[in-house]
Amino acid sequence: MAPTGTPAIRRVRVDPDGTHFASAFELPTAGLPRLTPEQWARASFEDIPAVLRELIRTGWAGVLGLRLGPRSSARHVVGWRMVESGPDRLALEARAPSLTIRNVLTHDGSRLVWATYVRYERRAGRALWSLAAPVHHLAVPLLLGRAVRRAG
Repeated sequence: MAPTGTPAIRRVRVDPDGTHFASAFELPTAGLPRLTPEQWARASFEDIPAVLRELIRTGWAGVLGLRLGPRSSARHVVGWRMVESGPDRLALEARAPSLTIRNVLTHDGSRLVWATYVRYERRAGRALWSLAAPVHHLAVPLLLGRAVRRAG
């Protein structure tokens, strides 16, 4: 357990699966409410203060150029299109002219793994992601940790 009483979220290795960049975080789920990957994603991205949610969306759309869908759509999570959804796996995707990003959340009964895959469509994609990656590596564990505290 982390000092806050939240299970330790740690960065883990993941196969790039044909993409240019891949990273993942693992959350042990023993003792936590049984949520689907979609519920974890919505709790992490949607159940946050509106100001923070808009700041994140501004980064995605304004900095990375991601084309996000409607926030109110059941087939989107804060504008990210659900390209796969099941009881143990969710894949969210957003595209920009220079890169495509896919967040895949998988739950195996004892842990949730949040993996992010980035494919550079143009040379600018690599430069944009090099700016965004450090923020991403801070944001995912913080948002997921917040979701854990609210769920527990």
